[in-house]
Amino acid sequence: MKRRIASWENEHGTPDEFYGAFLCEALSLDPRDLGMQQVVRNEAGRLLELTYPDSPEAGVTAIAPLWRADLDGHEPLLTSDVSDAVWHEASLRWLVAPEAVVPTIATGDGPRVGLADVAMIKSTADMFAQLDDRFGGDHARQSLIQYLSRDVAPLLSGQYTQAVGRALFATVAEATLLAGWMSYDACHHGLAQRYFVHALRLAQDGDDRRMAGSILSAMSHQATFLGRYTQAATLARAARMGISGVATPTLLAQFHAMEARALARTGDTRACELALAEATRALERRNSDDEPEWITYFDEVELAAEAAHCFRDVSSARQSVAHAENAVSGSHIRSDFFATMVLADAHMHAGEPEEACRVAADALDLGEQLKSARCVSYLAEFRRNLARAGETAVVRDFHEQSAEHRLWLATEARG
Repeated sequence: MKRRIASWENEHGTPDEFYGAFLCEALSLDPRDLGMQQVVRNEAGRLLELTYPDSPEAGVTAIAPLWRADLDGHEPLLTSDVSDAVWHEASLRWLVAPEAVVPTIATGDGPRVGLADVAMIKSTADMFAQLDDRFGGDHARQSLIQYLSRDVAPLLSGQYTQAVGRALFATVAEATLLAGWMSYDACHHGLAQRYFVHALRLAQDGDDRRMAGSILSAMSHQATFLGRYTQAATLARAARMGISGVATPTLLAQFHAMEARALARTGDTRACELALAEATRALERRNSDDEPEWITYFDEVELAAEAAHCFRDVSSARQSVAHAENAVSGSHIRSDFFATMVLADAHMHAGEPEEACRVAADALDLGEQLKSARCVSYLAEFRRNLARAGETAVVRDFHEQSAEHRLWLATEARG
């Protein structure tokens, strides 16, 4: 073994996978420190076999390689698909999980972690959330992952009291949820699902059931986007059921809205309208002082946007227009883009292509600074609807007007 090490040092070579794994473990090194990209690739390959972690320790062990593989741009991971079975497993195991048990203190040589460290993670994640909202998920996504991998991962393996551990896990769950949203917005769907699942485990270990419910709601949102409507409705119901004892009105409103979005896509208009009515009643009961800070964004404007999506999908164009016109906040750029595009779609369905093109042009101006594959997908759907309107003067003018917009050009690749 000594001869092999001397050979690697003198010839500036790279250890093979067998011996390199021992070196990494013995010296607490990352495989990349030894130039062992093959080990990194093999490690990333194992991440494609996604399961819900069995314990807090298993969750910490699994999330760090996921962050590293994402940073390395591991193609099978970035292009992986979602698994319906994983949604089912994760939601069920969270629903029936025993009371969370976070280690009272981690052993070993890891750093000591205090509430000040947790506060720093929270503040940094909030900054990335603002960038995500303003510029889209593909703008600073890798920077967030780098922060989680380089700065946060060592803290999860550090030393902390039980109280600090709970706060740490809950806060990292929120940051990992953001990583999931940003990956979803970039249309890295299998990767996003992995982040959502790991965020759910972290929230469980942080004993934050409200955050866990919000994570299931995010899974429901993604499932609807991907056409898994039955799964989406089930996830929204699981979120509501799982936090029934600690639910706030705003969270309930969001969960009912996610269920309505899924039901609208199945064509069940009556059930969709009932779910929207429940969302409205819940939101009317809210008291912002009693809500988690991270859900206060969900207000009447957000609910109007969800309703606009729903009525568009059940072919109630006039109702969709009415809700979409109340769904622009002026403060959340990407959400405003989505609402504006839904309004354009609604005008198309109402037989008003001229108004639809005018509204879509506003959306293009609004989205010029967004790096979001989801935004491109909304535009691609509008482009397909526009093609059915025929080659009218209005359509030709819109195409000429849109030709220089980056997001519109991106729709050409989608056909």
